[in-house]
Amino acid sequence: MVSDDGVTRGKAIQRRTGKTFYLATRLLPERVRESTYVLYAFFRVADEVVDDADGVPPAEQRAELERLRAAALGEEPTDDSVLAAFDDLRETHDIPESDVNTFVDAMLTDVRKDRYETFAELRAYMDGSAAAVGRMMTAVMEPDDPERALPHATALGEAFQLSNFLRDVREDIVERDRIYLPRETLDEYGVSEADLRNFEVTDGFRRAMERELRRTEALYREGVAGIETLPADCQFPVLVAAVLYADHHRLIRARDYDVLSATPQLGTARKLALVARTRWHWLWNRDPATVFRRVSCVPDVSGDPDPGPGHGHEPARGIGRRLLRGAVDSLRRLT
Repeated sequence: MVSDDGVTRGKAIQRRTGKTFYLATRLLPERVRESTYVLYAFFRVADEVVDDADGVPPAEQRAELERLRAAALGEEPTDDSVLAAFDDLRETHDIPESDVNTFVDAMLTDVRKDRYETFAELRAYMDGSAAAVGRMMTAVMEPDDPERALPHATALGEAFQLSNFLRDVREDIVERDRIYLPRETLDEYGVSEADLRNFEVTDGFRRAMERELRRTEALYREGVAGIETLPADCQFPVLVAAVLYADHHRLIRARDYDVLSATPQLGTARKLALVARTRWHWLWNRDPATVFRRVSCVPDVSGDPDPGPGHGHEPARGIGRRLLRGAVDSLRRLT
């Protein structure tokens, strides 16, 4: 059984370090919400071994990650409440050891690697840093048909990770000396590493960013298409997470792709407005892909105009009051 201490600490870690995901997590049913706090805390604890390792020798970072791996897999005793809670959670939900190992291996990659030549190389890294995370979350949600849900969960996990990479280009360079933009993309558009280090937003950089934004948006569409495979009580929260993460693309384009002078950040008011808008659409149309297309900033590639809510039929009597109550209730649960 997952300890209350592990859940409490996990919640505090997520609230402090993952504010966007924390909002979406608050909308999950209790049976999944507490497990998500523990999952996120484990991911963050491992991530901080390499992200907050200023002055720590690589050998010590690797040793600490191996200690975390052993504790998370129940191979060694631990007095860390997050690791103990994760081990219990892994057994309760039959989370594959392979996904845990793939995740920790990705963190080990961050110890020794800070550049990626191709997108295929970056995607191999994300199989641990993002896709495995999506697969573990899916295990906690317990869909009826996991095999159908997992490919979409993988795509959505990758989309979230790539949005973070595109938002955090400056931060990754300044704080970690890492560049997650594939070198092949930078070379294609004539962007040098010196340009990035000098924070020069050239026309080539703008085109490279747009190329990666569109690649990421294709993964969003693939991932969101599978939200319908999740349990009904998990679909709306996952949809909200997708809308929130993808909205960073709107910020990036509004800044004319300048993520080098500052890191774009979503404000609380914008996040709450997106939650309310998503809730409004969700109450009259329970198709995740349709709602995502209408609410998110990700462009639709079908070429078909979206008629928007209310087109072709009249809402049932009293739906306005229900929509308002639903939006207010969603916002209340976030506080």
